Amino acid sequence: MAEMGSKGVTAGKIASNVQKKLTRAQEKVLQKLGKADETKDEQFEQCVQNFNKQLTEGTRLQKDLRTYLASVKAMHEASKKLNECLQEVYEPDWPGRDEANKIAENNDLLWMDYHQKLVDQALLTMDTYLGQFPDIKSRIAKRGRKLVDYDSARHHYESLQTAKKKDEVKIAKAEEELIKAQKVFEEMNVDLQEELPSLWNSRVGFYVNTFQSIAGLEENFHKEMSKLNQNLNDVLVSLEKQHGSNTFTVKAQPRKKSKLFSRLRRKKNSDNAPAKGNKSPSPPPDGSPVATPEIRVNHEPEPASGATPGASIPKSPSQPAEALEVAGGTQPAPGAQEPGETAASEAASSSLPAVVVETFSATVNGTVEGSSGTGRLDLPPGFMFKVQAQHDYTATDTDELQLKAGDVVLVIPFQNPEEQDEGWLMGVKESDWNQHKELEKCRGVFPENFTERVQ
Repeated sequence: MAEMGSKGVTAGKIASNVQKKLTRAQEKVLQKLGKADETKDEQFEQCVQNFNKQLTEGTRLQKDLRTYLASVKAMHEASKKLNECLQEVYEPDWPGRDEANKIAENNDLLWMDYHQKLVDQALLTMDTYLGQFPDIKSRIAKRGRKLVDYDSARHHYESLQTAKKKDEVKIAKAEEELIKAQKVFEEMNVDLQEELPSLWNSRVGFYVNTFQSIAGLEENFHKEMSKLNQNLNDVLVSLEKQHGSNTFTVKAQPRKKSKLFSRLRRKKNSDNAPAKGNKSPSPPPDGSPVATPEIRVNHEPEPASGATPGASIPKSPSQPAEALEVAGGTQPAPGAQEPGETAASEAASSSLPAVVVETFSATVNGTVEGSSGTGRLDLPPGFMFKVQAQHDYTATDTDELQLKAGDVVLVIPFQNPEEQDEGWLMGVKESDWNQHKELEKCRGVFPENFTERVQ
């Protein structure tokens, strides 16, 4: 019997709830159609709007705060890995290793402390603040339902009173339901009317406390982190001072040993060879075997003022025999090429390198590259251009130049272009040339990447 009674009560309660929902739905339809008036409270509606705005702002703040904490944690992990890398590359025999390890440990602890304090003083407070909104939101929704019940009971009571055939029993029951609905609604309405404005005003103090906590924690964190960074900087400066001699230097391009030894052998042979006269050797007879093809020039440059046409150009120690014949203005031999062909075009068809051809062409025309159109007797024979040393270079062989930053070098061609290594030039320091005027004693090779062309 008790079980059946319990089921009956439950069924009756469900039916009552269903009936209430149908009545509320019907009342709302009538209110929307304008067939029934609706109780309005503009002050309360404003409080509800403020509540919804406050909830939206608080939810966004909570989300951004969680993002900030995730970023702090990510920075902690990145900083930890960076310090671990420093500890791995910091060799045991380097000074300050223990200090660097201690700084890394303190750095890790400082990040952990900062993250935990942000959780305790900002995130948990934020969660507590937002924890009160769901209950109030539920009560606001319930108040709205009770307001519909109150309006429905009021309209039902008014309709019974205005009916042509009045039923006093129904009117009395409707009046009783109206008083009950009004009491429930007013109790909820009064409580919310007091709580919503108070909650709205509390947002100012909450925002102030939250951001003051974040700002204070961040300020202290950066102060302590700044001290650790300064200590680490001091350790690294001390390491740099004690290992200051191990600086990075500009390295010359390596020279090939085979060419180096060949150059030294040729230089030794040339030193032991008998001296040659200044007279230009006569050309070999036609058809005779020669190691280097003969070069001839079929046009004569206009003589400079005061110069004797056909005058010979002084012999340069660096010029081969073919250049002397060109400089002497020797007439073309039978079977030579037709007029109009230049020395450069003849050399291009032969086996001579381009750098030698350029030097021969400049000598034949009475000029040197970089000059103003006349012979430069104050420069070494075959001068091509000037370079200036940008770094010090210590010679590692007898045929290399010793350079200091700022030295000016006069670049000349190699006597044998096959001896030139890639990245290396032949030249004589301008100061040595101006003092001695002796090419054999002053010239030498040097790395091109240590210099910069200036003329």
